[in-house]
Amino acid sequence: MIQGPLAGVSCAPFRTLVHRYSQPAFSCTEMISCKTLLQARKSVLHRYIAKDPEEGLVCFQLSGSDVDELAEAVKVASDCGADLIDLNCGCPVNKIRKKGAGSRLLQNPSHLYRLIQAMKNNTTVPISIKIRVDGHHDSYNLALAEMLKDAGNDLLVVHGRHWSDDYDITCHYDQISYFVNELPIPVVGNGDIACHTTLQRMLATGCAGVMVSRASVGQPWLIAKLAAKLNQQHYLEPGQVIRGQLFLEHVYRLAALLGNEHKALYECRQFAKYYAHEMVEKAGFLQMLMHVKTLSELERHCLPYFINAKIGSNFS
Repeated sequence: MIQGPLAGVSCAPFRTLVHRYSQPAFSCTEMISCKTLLQARKSVLHRYIAKDPEEGLVCFQLSGSDVDELAEAVKVASDCGADLIDLNCGCPVNKIRKKGAGSRLLQNPSHLYRLIQAMKNNTTVPISIKIRVDGHHDSYNLALAEMLKDAGNDLLVVHGRHWSDDYDITCHYDQISYFVNELPIPVVGNGDIACHTTLQRMLATGCAGVMVSRASVGQPWLIAKLAAKLNQQHYLEPGQVIRGQLFLEHVYRLAALLGNEHKALYECRQFAKYYAHEMVEKAGFLQMLMHVKTLSELERHCLPYFINAKIGSNFS
């Protein structure tokens, strides 16, 4: 199982917690634009390329559409210690698509082929491509699969939705199966994996592995829990106090990475809700985060919410 890339979350502090509890096959960075990797100040770049000694293998996920720029970015990523390098061909965000990157790359298989070749020619580490299915027209998947048979990438990650699909639309598992059956390389299934039932649904596609994404936020042991369930073993989840301590550790590590506790306190607001997922007093906890000014103040006000937490139900 693989820990997927998450914008604003999957930098080294989060990946370190996931590795400690789950030891995934590898974890992914946040998506990094090639321009950022080549042009950003060191203080900005550090967030994306920093690896913690306590974490395992790391896949650098790149975003770009220019062949020469991608070739140079791959060299930089390799020099920065990437264990794998992935090209994002699935991001649905308009500002990424307008640049010709993300899911927009899927509309031009011949250009995507050139991008993959540029990656292969400029690194010795394995190359991954992360795509989305079409969801509507089989001819799209057919053209993409035909290109990927010859492209030379080592791994394909398939998210089972079209770029325009909302997340309330069920994954197109049959289309993930299509790529599994058509390609000679390992295909990893991605989308909606949060419990044993959804994991089994994905594994039924025949995929060689699965990528767990946002469901791991707030429960970095999720991959270990899913693996235990597959092996018919019991998994005892950490209690609420541990969850609170992990949230604090996540924020402290983020502050150290950024060199700025105020920025870390601001950013933690977007992932705090996952740590408090089953907390009855979740609203009060999240409101508290809007007002704390320092890490010491956060610690003083945070833990009581977890110590006194009343949990609505167990995670599935």
